[in-house]
Amino acid sequence: MSDSHSTQSFETVAIHAGNTADPLTGAVVPPIYQVSTYKQDGVGGLRGGYEYSRSANPTRTALEENLAALEGGRRGLAFASGLAAEDCLLRTILSPGDHLVIPDDAYGGTFRLFAKVARRWGVEFSVADTSDMASVRAALTPQTKAIWVETPSNPLLGITDIAAVADVARDAGARLVVDNTFASPYLQQPLALGADVVVHSLTKYMGGHSDVVGGALVVSDPALGEELAFHQNAMGAVAGPFDAWLVLRGAKTLAVRMDRHSENAERVAEALARHRKVAQVYYPGLPEHPGHEIAAKQMRSFGGMVSFRVQGGEQAAIEVCNRAKVFTLGESLGGVESLIEHPARMTHASVAGSQLEVPADLIRLSVGIENIDDLLADLQQALG
Repeated sequence: MSDSHSTQSFETVAIHAGNTADPLTGAVVPPIYQVSTYKQDGVGGLRGGYEYSRSANPTRTALEENLAALEGGRRGLAFASGLAAEDCLLRTILSPGDHLVIPDDAYGGTFRLFAKVARRWGVEFSVADTSDMASVRAALTPQTKAIWVETPSNPLLGITDIAAVADVARDAGARLVVDNTFASPYLQQPLALGADVVVHSLTKYMGGHSDVVGGALVVSDPALGEELAFHQNAMGAVAGPFDAWLVLRGAKTLAVRMDRHSENAERVAEALARHRKVAQVYYPGLPEHPGHEIAAKQMRSFGGMVSFRVQGGEQAAIEVCNRAKVFTLGESLGGVESLIEHPARMTHASVAGSQLEVPADLIRLSVGIENIDDLLADLQQALG
């Protein structure tokens, strides 16, 4: 947590970091500076350092300060999407000929960025089971400059020991990047565990209301933060002021939302584990999950995402998705409303035929904050 908020609780920081009262009116919510350019007081005479909103915008600055404080970092940067943030990071820390290690269950869009975009520019990658340090070490090469981790992972809810993989990265002279989207900074603090960079899709739990698309990077090293800020400005995929304002609003209720998401998801996972038509449940809060102990050590609670496989194969999974009523059939996650989807045909279609291909009978749930009895009843009828 940044120095100015180091003695405050997460809930207090989420509400106040970056949220300075407007000096003109006293408004307690930062204004939306829907502006492209700024009047200069003479050539080079910038007010607060603002000259053009691609380079900096006061609403985006407020969000970036909030993100840095919540993740315990020194610099936060907000982007137009999670993939825009990832693209900026890759082009900042990697050069043609470099190599990185990625998880064997990464988000489909992240894999597509590596396989279809970065590889064309001479960046290679290897796939590893990041829950197994031997697998990670075996994937390293002399050109490895980064290890990429999702924990919990999307969509199989795999758990990686962040502190352990940070040691592997340090020994290899590589940076550790942790996608913290599923956990949010409320449940997990990767920088404190040794990560160099935290990645977020702000679209998900940070925004929390399915009404904004955004991404973020947070780092502890000010020098790396400056490099990323240069590329953010040079490449230009920045968060717009209204989008930044929406995420800043969402951050204020992050703690209370995540508590409810986690509570509901645990009940859902337990019910699914007892259901005769469910073949397997993926949720780190279940004691039988292979990453349960590590998740309990590095997370405040286990989050709102649950995946499961159904008896009867792909068609049975599709039918369950189609029968759901309270759970809305749709992509994305992290909003207050519950969502259901079929990863193989939806969010993870881009990994079909690769090492990251997901089971055809898999269903992914983003468990919302509705009444738990309504959610359980809906799953019961959807499963038939």
